[in-house]
Amino acid sequence: MSVPGWVQDSIFYQIFPDRFANGHNGNNPKSVLPWNAKPTLVGFHGGDIKGIIDHMYYLLDLGINAIYLNPIFLSPSNHRYNAVDYFQIDPKLGNKVEFFTLLDVAHRNEMKVILDGVFNHCGRGFFAFNDVLENQSDSPYTDWFHIKKFPVDAYSPGDATTFDGWWKYKSLPKFNTSNPEVEKYILKVARYWIEQGIDGWRLDVPNEINDDGFWLRFRNVVRSANPDAYLVGEIWDGDPRWVGDNHFDGLMNYPLRDLIVDMLAGELKMEQFKLDLQKIQTKYSSENTKAMYNLLGSHDVERFLTKVGGDIAKAKLGYLLLFTMSGVPAIYYGDEIGLLGGKDPDCRRTFNWDESQWMTPLRDWIKKLIRFRKDKVALRRGNFQLLNTEPGNKCLAFIREIDHECGLILINFENSPSDMTIDFEGTPLATHKSLRNVLATEEFVVIDKKITLQLPAVSGSLFFPY
Repeated sequence: MSVPGWVQDSIFYQIFPDRFANGHNGNNPKSVLPWNAKPTLVGFHGGDIKGIIDHMYYLLDLGINAIYLNPIFLSPSNHRYNAVDYFQIDPKLGNKVEFFTLLDVAHRNEMKVILDGVFNHCGRGFFAFNDVLENQSDSPYTDWFHIKKFPVDAYSPGDATTFDGWWKYKSLPKFNTSNPEVEKYILKVARYWIEQGIDGWRLDVPNEINDDGFWLRFRNVVRSANPDAYLVGEIWDGDPRWVGDNHFDGLMNYPLRDLIVDMLAGELKMEQFKLDLQKIQTKYSSENTKAMYNLLGSHDVERFLTKVGGDIAKAKLGYLLLFTMSGVPAIYYGDEIGLLGGKDPDCRRTFNWDESQWMTPLRDWIKKLIRFRKDKVALRRGNFQLLNTEPGNKCLAFIREIDHECGLILINFENSPSDMTIDFEGTPLATHKSLRNVLATEEFVVIDKKITLQLPAVSGSLFFPY
């Protein structure tokens, strides 16, 4: 097994480049929208690579040490999932010099950078598909795609019928990755950007690519260029077949997100939550579990704070779980300051740099969790073990333990205070005399290998021996 060692020590921050920060007005499209305008499917707001560089201090202050960038290659859209040239940075975002500067600044500050790899489909302006549109059946690139009939129609209204488009979108022609020339091209792209210094790939809809060993060959090419590159797949259902030496180090952990959101929404019974949580924590090998990309928000789902009805107490509980679970915690840009948003495109609002508008208590909470995650090896690399709690209440107790370090996490999902007695028999905490809640500096005495306490409504605690 060869999961890169740096991954489980990472705190990821996902950036949708057009919406994070505008560092250079000179590359703005003429039709640029005001920064705080409501996002649309087609509008640009002017965020760019220089904006990320200029705000690197903000990421470092938060405690971030890894960035996942949504697509940055030349494309006609704000989301850039329809690439026209995979070897060129979109000029609306900047140029290669600025991108290499970003990599340099990140690496000098011990921060990794991974890119979004969209290899299932491309844009209509991609050279091979453009050739098909110009030359139709005479094009040498007809077998680069899934052409159903000629003439190929890519611009009239309606679904794609003359060729396969992702979700039948005419703007997203699907590659024929069974064609050796297409695979050769994609692997060339994969190797090129690794050689330029990126630290891995997040792979878009990889389960939609005909997988006859494609992803193993992709993995081998990437790892031959950088043995420490991280590969994470966008597999929404968490299917274990996509995890391991033939595919990816980890997956975007949407099942964990959905579980946490459902529990906070009161849609799950406690026992079912525990069962499902245990399944998620034991679904993959220990090494791969610690390389899962754990998220509460992304560019494809409603903002987390919106999902919990704007309730900061529930949001804090969600982040406490995120930062104490096995796997790599990831923050979607702006979630830490309380950015709201419904479904796409509303979940892609611009970052608000007016600090007076920030939900500062939430950001401070996340910053504190990041600090403890970095400080405590058990939270990053420790084994996960659920502990028993009183039947009937909506409380959760688990430990993260490695070598001689052990942390206890307690969470009360109830809307009222809950009394808890936690038995440490069989755990390393049984030999300690007292524990401190590092999130509130409270101390509790261990008596007969147990602690008894009352957790306030909708709250959580993080304990370490004192």
